[in-house]
Amino acid sequence: MSDDDRASLLGGYLRARRALVTPEQAGLAPGTNRRVPGLRREEVAMLAGISADYYLRLERGRDRNPSSQVLESLARVLHLDELEQEYLLGLAAARPRPRRRRKPERVPARLHQLLASVQVPAFVEGRAFDVLASNRLAVAFSPRLQPGYNRLRSLLLDPEEQAFQQNWTRSTEGFIAAFRKSVGDDIDNPRFVELVGELALSSERFRTLWARHDIRNLEGGTTTVNHPVVGELRLHRDKLPVDDLLLVLYYADQGSESDEKLRLLASMARTTPTRTGVGSQTAELNSHLETHGDLTGACSDRDGGASGRPSGP
Repeated sequence: MSDDDRASLLGGYLRARRALVTPEQAGLAPGTNRRVPGLRREEVAMLAGISADYYLRLERGRDRNPSSQVLESLARVLHLDELEQEYLLGLAAARPRPRRRRKPERVPARLHQLLASVQVPAFVEGRAFDVLASNRLAVAFSPRLQPGYNRLRSLLLDPEEQAFQQNWTRSTEGFIAAFRKSVGDDIDNPRFVELVGELALSSERFRTLWARHDIRNLEGGTTTVNHPVVGELRLHRDKLPVDDLLLVLYYADQGSESDEKLRLLASMARTTPTRTGVGSQTAELNSHLETHGDLTGACSDRDGGASGRPSGP
């Protein structure tokens, strides 16, 4: 990335974050007739202890080498957390980094073996959240986890994925922020350029959140999804780095109702061919349920008919 590109990216980040800080948050009177969201440029400059003219040059990409002291002051005014401050400092690095030699994202044989051996939904994704490899249980969990799909594109453009996510709004916020962190300053990467261009044209939700310049680390956690056949699943999600890839695993609390449902999906995955699409997956699962009994009844029998049992942390 050239110095001009880096300065432009820095300016865009400052503008986006300035718009998210209210005068009240900055300790200023709200005033009237404010024509911009968030803080004015001169207010940011005053609070950071720099001249308004210098701050304007930063936002317009005319200063390519601000000091770390200036950037740390701006981070304080803009209420940036540690990760966001690190990102800001990285955008303003004085020297351009050497041009990356981009290698094709390939899944090593040992990861394919691992995917085949684990008894939970597992898949491998690249930096742009392309699904590169997955096991049969991952596809039974969601057909959109087949190789060739892009998880961010599915989340934003596929109605079935939107219904799958119990909290789609929150999922999009975290996913797009993690995607921007993954992109970093590699803004001329052809895959990133292609994906950002497609989503910017196709998704208003993407345009809105991308303009915020939020960033977030790729992390695990606990999520709840609405499976089209077995219903609600509360699962833990771990993301494990392997070389330049991520191994993602979903698993339930042992002995929970979600654990029982995953076992049913695993049974189906072992006995039916892998097919594309939720419709075929639903038909296969329904056929399996007719053969092996109702899942809800099995869970109730196992739990002694109790209801309202907590699903774990």
